[in-house]
Amino acid sequence: MSSPVFVLNSLDDTVSVINPATWTETRRIATGKQPHHLYLTPDEKSVIVANALSDSLTFIDPKTAEVQRTIRGILDPYQLRFSPDMRWFVTAANRLNHIDIYKWDGKEITLAKRVATGKTPSHLWIDSKSTTIYSTMQDSDELISIDLATQAVKWRTKTGSIPADVYGTADDKFMLVGLTGGDAVEVYDVSGAQPVRTKTIKTGAGAHAFRAFGDKRHVLVSNRVANSISKIDLQTLEVVDNYPAPGGPDCIDVSRDGKQILVTSRWARKLTVIDVATRKIVRQVNVGKSPHGVWTLDHAPR
Repeated sequence: MSSPVFVLNSLDDTVSVINPATWTETRRIATGKQPHHLYLTPDEKSVIVANALSDSLTFIDPKTAEVQRTIRGILDPYQLRFSPDMRWFVTAANRLNHIDIYKWDGKEITLAKRVATGKTPSHLWIDSKSTTIYSTMQDSDELISIDLATQAVKWRTKTGSIPADVYGTADDKFMLVGLTGGDAVEVYDVSGAQPVRTKTIKTGAGAHAFRAFGDKRHVLVSNRVANSISKIDLQTLEVVDNYPAPGGPDCIDVSRDGKQILVTSRWARKLTVIDVATRKIVRQVNVGKSPHGVWTLDHAPR
């Protein structure tokens, strides 16, 4: 790894910049209030930090960690995602109960539609064909889908307790939903007109955030209460491995070579690095208050 590792300190309103050669924090970047999630622009020239309470986006160079610009007037951007066809930029307003769909021209964003969703939209997924947005509703225990062509809600279905992150399989057939209020990942078949819950995968208490392992077969999920990370086989939809992750594990990234898992320890104010082969914690880096999103340009394939 040569590019910096970014950790969002949600309650410090900063981003920690970490040198992966020395595993030291080199500096902190001031952002807006409550940065929770971040996402790379399609041209890979900027990483966007969403500042939920400041209604703003901070653009940072993913290689130099220099702030490039700030876009204001983006209401409550808690979670964010680009569509695979690079035409749409979508944000979930966790506090204000809506999802915003923006047109993206490669540089600027223009609001196309504000979609009222229900209580507390949390995490987003967009299918590989850029036709459908999926979002969890953490306070009404629902999964909803939005048609990108019409920008209208297609369906909603009840889930288990406090659904958080959502992850789609490569063939767009299944959506996985982490239940932070439970101890499992629910699997929904979304290939038909209405979703069908097909399986519940026991992972650990507080199942929360997903990250592709990088081998096109497995996905990781953090279990925030159980202090662990589970590895799910996407072909069998079974847990095939577990890793220790203390301090309330939240967001995850995986090194480009697949040898290390990076996870924010939300309650311990640390970035935790786990060796995949030995399943052991190899280091922890002190960061700011309530570290949430973690990301590096040198990541494993998504």
